[in-house]
Amino acid sequence: MSNISAQLVKELRERSGAGMMECKKALVENNGDIDVAIEWLRKNGLAKADKKADRVAAEGRIVAAQSAGKAVLVEVNCETDFVTKNPDFVKFSDTVATVALESGTTDIDALKAAAFPGASNVEEGAKALIATIGEKIEVRRMARVETDGVIGSYIHGGRIGVLVALKGGSEELAKGVAMHVAAMNPQYVKAEDVPAEFVEKEKDIALSQMTDKDKAKPAEIL
Repeated sequence: MSNISAQLVKELRERSGAGMMECKKALVENNGDIDVAIEWLRKNGLAKADKKADRVAAEGRIVAAQSAGKAVLVEVNCETDFVTKNPDFVKFSDTVATVALESGTTDIDALKAAAFPGASNVEEGAKALIATIGEKIEVRRMARVETDGVIGSYIHGGRIGVLVALKGGSEELAKGVAMHVAAMNPQYVKAEDVPAEFVEKEKDIALSQMTDKDKAKPAEIL
């Protein structure tokens, strides 16, 4: 069937999110049946997604979602900075964060398998987005915090994300601490988490930078 109306192509584009030429080809291949054409696009879109699986997705967004006593951070990657601003990508990553929060998942594999609006799960939702955008999309990492205290979150430039849980204090204080963490990028949260060899290494570096006068000071000062 070659006589495909522009209106039919437009309707398929709106329903599928695929490109104009792909929609026209899908309708021609399936005799103008829009429902079958959607299925055809999905099958071909998923094939394209598989071909992009080995490509590097080094850009992306970190997204936070939060409600009473719990919060998550999710990192969703794409290939270019341009796509990070794409409304479909932004909506997808925001929705993934909401799914992570509401589903109670604590690891990335469980998140990828979690139910997702409009798809069987998050991973299939990512594949559908690949078919629309044309870049590799990867749900890469997540972190979850739950507490009976307060939680503060901070996202810096879409690339750095911090969650801080406090017992006592306020959300404003927790957010302030989160901003400080983002700026300082500490390797450890608690003193007891710091390995002894790391402490000794840092001491050696500090001592090597001291003058002879400084080194002559009492050990308790050093």
